[in-house]
Amino acid sequence: MDYKQELITTIHDFGCDLELLEEKLIRLSEQAPTAVVIPALYEELERPALASIRDHLGQCAFVKKVVVCLYANTIAQYAKAVEFFDSLPQPTAVIWENGERVTRILETLGDRALDLSSFKGKGRAVWLGLGVATLEAEAIALHDADIITYERSYPLKLLYPLLEKEFGIAFNKAYYARIGSESRQLNGRVMRLFVTPLLTALTELLGYQNYLRYLNAFRYPLSGEFAMNGDLALNIRIPSNWGLEVGLLAEVYRNVAQKRIAQIDLGVFDHKHQTVGSSTQEGLQKMCRDILRSLLRTLTETEQVVLTREHLHSLRIKFRRQAQDYTRQYFVDARVNNLEFGRHQEEVTTELFEEVIAEAGEDYFSNPAGAQIPDWTRALAVMPNLREQLRDAALTDAAEAKALRVVHNEAVSPV
Repeated sequence: MDYKQELITTIHDFGCDLELLEEKLIRLSEQAPTAVVIPALYEELERPALASIRDHLGQCAFVKKVVVCLYANTIAQYAKAVEFFDSLPQPTAVIWENGERVTRILETLGDRALDLSSFKGKGRAVWLGLGVATLEAEAIALHDADIITYERSYPLKLLYPLLEKEFGIAFNKAYYARIGSESRQLNGRVMRLFVTPLLTALTELLGYQNYLRYLNAFRYPLSGEFAMNGDLALNIRIPSNWGLEVGLLAEVYRNVAQKRIAQIDLGVFDHKHQTVGSSTQEGLQKMCRDILRSLLRTLTETEQVVLTREHLHSLRIKFRRQAQDYTRQYFVDARVNNLEFGRHQEEVTTELFEEVIAEAGEDYFSNPAGAQIPDWTRALAVMPNLREQLRDAALTDAAEAKALRVVHNEAVSPV
């Protein structure tokens, strides 16, 4: 292995002994509790991925707490989710993030001049989950609910570097090969066709910028699987748009010494895929739009870069050239490895992504402020027992949901 000087620690998998690693982590987690946070929509319960995740988590003795942040439209949906996760051996909090109790708590926060009502989606779920998890856990792993290839090695690899104190790691992010588990297709379009050529084009345009070098050090900056210690979880702002993963890396950049940041190999990875979208307000185009706005804002905020509209015109030209070059590289990789690869469609997608640059740039100039949820330390300054209130709301909601199901089952059971 050719080790080069990198800004962050890259942890390779040379066929590590997972059983030995698990034994170590079980021992370490007795002294420093761990948690796994899963933001989820109710619809995920009806797909096979989440059931597999739940079953694998049930085998993870090193995970001491599970926090599920659920978006559900009705009490019946929430009750089904509580029952779905009831088989887990770990204490599990199912937070009904848009339920009446949680909504009321957040409204009280708004009454005290910290209004979070405009923040929706995955960002709010992540923020709620991290807050409740920090009540008990010193190391917290977070991942999505749609991972098809999930194994118990995922939380194991994410959490272990945080608890091995000699490493000094505060944040650990996953990287992997995005290969379709059934289709043998080369996936990860936003990463391959937008972020990779965009970072190269920005480096050419703006010259050496430490933030761009930092992002390039991550092998998969868009991965939604990461872990952090409790202190960091309380001190970072959470982006509430589709640029969450890149925006979170910006927060880590602001708050953590780079020698305390790591990335780890999870192997081959597959999950549910988004459509490209018919406009820049939908699907992957919307994701690209939010990612670019996050990049531009962070470059101005941390690197003192002064951006102009002329920069955006040049960026489009450089992006097109880089995207074409990378697409040829992906074609060769796919052909050699016998992977499905529609080269024409890849080229069409890069052209759509290029159009996103113009619109996202105009958005940034008209409104450079980001959509970020304030960090937990600020929220706790306003309401010191906020985390406890949210935890108790989840416990009460779950108790009512279980009672509701008992009544329902008695009503439909034959006499």
